Amino acid sequence: MTELTIQQKDGKIFAPLKGKWHIETPEELVRQNYICKLVNEYGYSLGQMTQELKLTSSSRGTGSARADIVIWASAQDKTDEKSPVIVIECKAQNITIKEEDYFQGQNYAYFSGAKFFVTTNEKETKYFQVIHGKMPKRLGNEIIGIPKAEDLKNDKKIEKLLNATKAFERDEFAKLLFACHNIIRNNDKYSPEMSFDEISKILFIKIWYERRKEKGRIFSLERFKAAKKSYDEFASKDAKPFYQSLFDNVKSDYATQDLFDKNDVIKLRENSIEAIIQKLEKYNLSDTSDDVKGIAFEEFLGKTFRGELGQFFTPRTVVDFMVEVLDPKEGETICDPCCGSGGFLIKAFEYVRDYIEKDIQAQKEKIKAQYFDENFDKASEKEKEEITKRVNDLLAKLNEELNPSNTKSRLYNLSYWSIYGTDANPRMARTAKMNMIMHGDGHGGVHHNDGLLNINGIFENRFDVILTNPPFGARVAKDQKITEEDKYTDTGKIKYYTERYGDEYKQALKQVTGNVNKPLLGLYETGAFSSLTETLFMERCINLLKPGGRLGIVLPEGVLNNAQAMQKVREYFEGRAKILLIVSIPQDVFIASGATVKPSLVFLKRFTEQEEADYQKIVKEVTEAKEKEFKPRYDAIAKKLKDKDKAIKAETDKEKVKTLKEELKELKTEVKAELKQLDQEKETAIKTEVKQRFDYQIPIAEVEKAGIDSKGAKTDNHLEPLRDEYNAYRRANNLWEEIKRQSTYEIVEDTLMRMPIVGEPEMFYN
Repeated sequence: MTELTIQQKDGKIFAPLKGKWHIETPEELVRQNYICKLVNEYGYSLGQMTQELKLTSSSRGTGSARADIVIWASAQDKTDEKSPVIVIECKAQNITIKEEDYFQGQNYAYFSGAKFFVTTNEKETKYFQVIHGKMPKRLGNEIIGIPKAEDLKNDKKIEKLLNATKAFERDEFAKLLFACHNIIRNNDKYSPEMSFDEISKILFIKIWYERRKEKGRIFSLERFKAAKKSYDEFASKDAKPFYQSLFDNVKSDYATQDLFDKNDVIKLRENSIEAIIQKLEKYNLSDTSDDVKGIAFEEFLGKTFRGELGQFFTPRTVVDFMVEVLDPKEGETICDPCCGSGGFLIKAFEYVRDYIEKDIQAQKEKIKAQYFDENFDKASEKEKEEITKRVNDLLAKLNEELNPSNTKSRLYNLSYWSIYGTDANPRMARTAKMNMIMHGDGHGGVHHNDGLLNINGIFENRFDVILTNPPFGARVAKDQKITEEDKYTDTGKIKYYTERYGDEYKQALKQVTGNVNKPLLGLYETGAFSSLTETLFMERCINLLKPGGRLGIVLPEGVLNNAQAMQKVREYFEGRAKILLIVSIPQDVFIASGATVKPSLVFLKRFTEQEEADYQKIVKEVTEAKEKEFKPRYDAIAKKLKDKDKAIKAETDKEKVKTLKEELKELKTEVKAELKQLDQEKETAIKTEVKQRFDYQIPIAEVEKAGIDSKGAKTDNHLEPLRDEYNAYRRANNLWEEIKRQSTYEIVEDTLMRMPIVGEPEMFYN
């Protein structure tokens, strides 16, 4: 069969199913690309397909409803007007496919009697089974694909595909990763951690290859061997192996992102490499959806490292709850100073990305409503064609906001300016980057570094939202010092980050450079009375937040309960932040991750500048009032000493003087004890009244089930209704000021522009 190719000229594109040229709109380009794929990869003939088939008389936007592409089992079935097998809906959007955007297409598939429904756009393709026998209120189960032309008459293969759900695909991908792990274990005898490192290298070669080659080309064993043969023909005798050359390309491509060390090499036997490539060739990692890659990769991570590095994994149900409670917004900066495998950062990235995608879709609907009004129906065909071309041009420009490679786009801003993390474990810092790439990127702000020390974009007063699960139960030794090795010495990157963050960055570096050979505990006020890592990280997080910034942190329950040992810790944080919510969760939730203590999820808001001023004013007023109230008692104690001293001076009898001096000595001991007790009494009185005057409600909740048990299996999740209840409560009580960034777009001098709240209109596309 001759390969079908796209034909374009003079702003038009040829539609072979129509036999004529169409205006090259973004949606038409998506449609024709997919038709080529159906012919070239799936083996369908043009005779068994049609384009833009009218199925109902209902309206869709501006015209009658049509299916974009319809496929029958044969050309004869099409002629006989039998039910089609597959209905395909195409959209010109570079966004994650959402059910509500494609529900109309599901109706087409349902009413035509099709078995498969496909949704495709510029970003991804999804496949669904069509459920017959009841009205279509939602899309059917998501499945892994559609049949090839040769399989349409094979009922067993059709049934198998209809039952191969998306969850099945995630499981299959995870199983393949485990199979790769076993190849290394059997052939190369490496530990789970080293095996993971080597699998990661092969995965990134695959990602690098499939992102850069023509769309749809898979990094298969056949292609690897062909490229190797060509390389070997021209390579010198002392040239490095082909697979190392490939890995060098990957390292070069990611050189600025500290993903791999410049001296890293692949440490596997070549037969292991080839076996892994063959295992993975089923998937094109450029086309496979982020949720399949990401969730499968997370599952692989969790099972590979459980036990050895279990503390670096926060259960997904907890991550989801904490992110959704703090509700990060577009334009806010987000950090996890103990990021582990990157769970919080990934969820926050996806959460904000979803908002951006929905907003862009809403902007598109506004544009369509503006142009496709009642006047459009009265226009001539030529005028309609011009208006449609104009609308599609505007929609294509809006799509640029979702292009992560466009440095002016909202998605680029989210990926490269909003997400930051660090971890002291080099393997986990690298894993977090890889995990984020698997989920759709946003990894550029992740670094290998001690989370208690400043680095690059992670320093004081920088962040709107911090989400973290710090190490707890450990202590920082009193003699642990900041060393020369802790200093950041890459002059090129220091210059880059100075240009990016300004003088604040240079000042932030002094936290390390100005304290070499000094105790780490000395950097933190709480270090004077606690060396617990959870305490130090609480202070670190509050320091990292901007005034009014929000913190969600996993803590052992003892930190905020009534234990006397933690009283100073609690009082310190009560003087710097407001408690937004405390949730006690079952110990079972973290047992699968290796934890042995009952955890709480604690949400705080660092004082705003006004709250800080109000708090300090209250402390000052109460302290002055209590000093005045307690002064007579202090004076009475002082008078005892003064009277005794006066009696000694007035006495002339040496024996009596001696006795009086002994009494004075005893009195001083008594007075010292009295003063200590009085100081404590006064301090307690001050703290009690400050609390009374700076009083606010603290929501506290306890859930019995949090979506996961001690073995990692799913259970009921009581965090979800709690999330909904709390979010309604905090909005009603205005617990924090929500960012008011709302992107709007206007056509200025025939050009679509983004309109910031302050400043000049911005062009966001090239």
